[in-house]
Formats: sequence, structure tokens, C-alpha cells
Amino acid sequence: MFENLQDKLNKAIKTLKGQGRITDINVAATVKEVRRALTDADVNYKVAKEITDRIKEKALDRKVLIAVEPGQLFVKIVQEELTDLMGGQAQSINTKGEPAIILIAGLQGSGKTTFSGKLANLLKRQGRNVLLVACDIYRPAAIDQLKVLGEQVGVEVYAEPENKNAVEIAQNAIEHAKKTNKRIVIVDTAGRLAIDEQMMQEIEDVKRALQPAETLFVVDSMTGQDAVNTAKTFNERLNFDGVVLTKLDGDSRGGAALSIKTVVNKPIKFISTGEKMEALDVFYPDRMASRILGMGDVISLVEKAQQAFDEDEAKRINAKMRQNQFDFNDFLSQLQQIKKMGNVKDLLGMIPGMGKMVKDLDIDNDSFKPIEAIIQSMTPKEREKPELIDANRKKRIALGSGTSLTQVNNLMKQFEDMRKMMKQMNRMQASGKLSKMMK
Repeated sequence: MFENLQDKLNKAIKTLKGQGRITDINVAATVKEVRRALTDADVNYKVAKEITDRIKEKALDRKVLIAVEPGQLFVKIVQEELTDLMGGQAQSINTKGEPAIILIAGLQGSGKTTFSGKLANLLKRQGRNVLLVACDIYRPAAIDQLKVLGEQVGVEVYAEPENKNAVEIAQNAIEHAKKTNKRIVIVDTAGRLAIDEQMMQEIEDVKRALQPAETLFVVDSMTGQDAVNTAKTFNERLNFDGVVLTKLDGDSRGGAALSIKTVVNKPIKFISTGEKMEALDVFYPDRMASRILGMGDVISLVEKAQQAFDEDEAKRINAKMRQNQFDFNDFLSQLQQIKKMGNVKDLLGMIPGMGKMVKDLDIDNDSFKPIEAIIQSMTPKEREKPELIDANRKKRIALGSGTSLTQVNNLMKQFEDMRKMMKQMNRMQASGKLSKMMK
């Protein structure tokens, strides 16, 4: 989402790189470009002016250390200001109550129902007993959609398809939650327009009746500055606790994420990308600021890996690697776990310095499909013992997987190279050379 903003900020900061010191002239030119980059990204003009005024003031006030170039110092200042602009610290949701009630509100098409399923999945993975409640009584497919999502993540969905009273449905759901020992209730409400007085009154009535521990406003980041204005209107009526930005994998300019905290004075609590139920992240302003500036986000990458990888499976594969027994079954298992982490291009962008390199590459999870097809076209014996795969078997595998003989040969070569490297590391570890190199 922030690719264009990242490019323009980097170009702006380049004017300071190579400079011996920070002066009124070179800072003024750089700040002007930063402000232009922010407004082009659909950041509220008043917000963009305030942040760039502070950046200029800080840049001129700070002395450049001998070991730090002016460009590096300026990047640090911009990172600090972007972090403050987006809220400073990550904010958790309130889950107090018996049960804790989380009310989901937002515009039509903002992704509320999908987010409700994702949040239920996240809380369930944390060991919470969750109930989803279908309170969208206007959209015919809304209840069915929530039931499908609930089934995907293994969470019960409470619905009353014939009832057209949202407040009554919500209250009945809370009673059901108490009887079934559900600790958290997520109430998915109908999408509404800020100008629709009847619908706005209904969501106010639901909130008043439930007294939720947390009210989250879901907004489509693709709508840009309109999202900020809508959030402001909703907040005046609902006084919500936090914002959820959806569709961050879309082609939006990013202004909503940068402006919304300042304009509404409510924190962004979650960011959502894609349709997968795992594609939901707690919003960390400092990490997002680093990503915007092309500095990567290794912490989030590690956290995604920890969530996606099964610890027992990792130990099993590690043991096989140590014994030089890593086979195509293990390779396929690792591939599938990597896919659970999210979009591959986004993951690579979290590695410092990789953002620019992957920007123009056409990488997605579909890139793995030919590899998976090749491995799945092998017999169980061939997967366990790749050395059995001769020229005739390769032709059969290529035909069965719908790929070419070249693709099969390339995969075999890459796999063998990987096994040789593992073998070499095992030898080094056994001789103690690896531990010496790591010191």
C-alpha cells in the first residue's frame, strides 16, 4: 500500500544524503518534498503541514553526531514523527467482562464481516472461547457469510434469521453466550452510511443495550481521505474505542492510516490484508513507520513465523535435517507453512533492504503451485528417496503435474543443492566450526 509514499520519501531524503551538515536551506528543500509526498499519499493537508513543521524544527535543533550522516539523522526524525502520527504505541483491545462484548461497526463494504471472522480466529488461537453474532439483518447473504467464516475458524455463530430486531438478537446472543460459557462475544452489525439516520440510530441502540467492552470501527483503507471523514462522523455518534484498517494489500495511497489517529484521536488497533483468516495483524505504529521508510519489519516477520510454524513439526524436520534425511515430504510441509504466513511479497518486504528489490517483482503464493504440483505428482517412495527419480520418472512427473521437464529438473537441482548445504552445515556443526563462526 505504501510503495508510492516510500519512493517519494526516499527521493526527498536523498537531497540530504552526501551533505556534510544540516542547514536551513537543505532541510527546507527536503521538508518541502516530504510534505508533497504526504499530501500525494492522501494525508490530510493540515496533518501533513503539522508533521513536516515538527520534522524541520527537530532537524535544525539536533546536532549531527560524527558517526551519523545528516541523511541518516533525518530518516530517524521522520521515523519518530510518523510513529507519533500513527499513535506511538500499539493498543490492545479490552476483553474484560463476563462475557466481554466486542461491537463491530462500519460502512457498507468495509470488510466488517470478514474482520469479525479474522478477530474470532485470532482470539481463539489465544485460547479464548468465542461466539460470533450475526446482527446484519439487511444484507441477505450476511448471516450465511458469517456462518461460513465461523465454520472455517471453528467458532460458533449465533443467528436469528427470522428476527428483524438487531437489539433483540444481540441481547439473546449474550444470554446464549452465558449459558454456553463463551468468554468473548463478537457482534457483527450491518453496514451503514453515515447519512442514514435510521441506521445510525440502530447502531447507537445496539451499543446502549450491550454496553460493549470494546467498539471497533472498520474502515476500508482504499477509500483514502474519505475514510478519515467517515470515521470522524461515526465517532461523534458512537464514540468508538479503536479503528480497524482493512484491504491494506490494495492499491491505496495510505493517507487514511497516517491521518486517522490525529483527526479522530482514536488508535488504529488492527490492520487486515487479504481474505485469509490468518491475515490480521495488531497495528504497531513504529513498525509501520519503519516499513514506510523501507527499513523493514523483522519483528513482525518473526512473529508471523512463530504463529505459522508448528513447534513439533519444526523439531521433527530439524532432526531429519541433522540426520541428512530431509525429503520432498518435509519440503512440501515447509512450503505449506510458509504460505500460512501471508503474501510472500509482503513478507520479503519486511526484510530490511528488500522492499525496493521486490517492489517490481510479480511474486505471490500462486508461484508455489508448480512446485507443489511437481511434488504431489511423485509417488510416496519418490518423495522419500529423491535419488530414485531418473529421466523416465521425471517425464512422468512433468506430465502428471502439468509442468515442463525443465521445471522438474530445476526443482530437483535446487533441492539437491539445498540438501548438500544442509549436509555441509551438519559437518561443520559436528566439527565445532559452525559455533566458532557464529561467535
